[in-house]
Amino acid sequence: MDDDDRSIEEILDTIGDEHARRVLAAVSREPKSAKQLGEECDLSLPTVYRRIEILKEYDLVTDRTLVADDGNHYKVFESNFESTVISLEDDEYKVRIYRSENLPDRFGQLWDELGSE
Repeated sequence: MDDDDRSIEEILDTIGDEHARRVLAAVSREPKSAKQLGEECDLSLPTVYRRIEILKEYDLVTDRTLVADDGNHYKVFESNFESTVISLEDDEYKVRIYRSENLPDRFGQLWDELGSE
């Protein structure tokens, strides 16, 4: 099994984990802190953090730091893709992850393409 096959197997295992799926579903709706995820998904904080780390490994979740009104910093986690398609082709699984593009980047790219014609 080469690295690509191993990655696909690991991604499938990751999204096959019930806790990881619940965390992923929660952050796909809106960014959430680990505490919010624990409460919403009924998971302990260590479980939330373990799943977040696994999801981050495959670039399915990103984080950003926010500052609370009292000056404390905390992280929120959010989904890093729009959809995933898993297909079986020639006895092999293929995983395609569709990421949302940054609209200004996409507009700039389109503008550049129009200018070059």
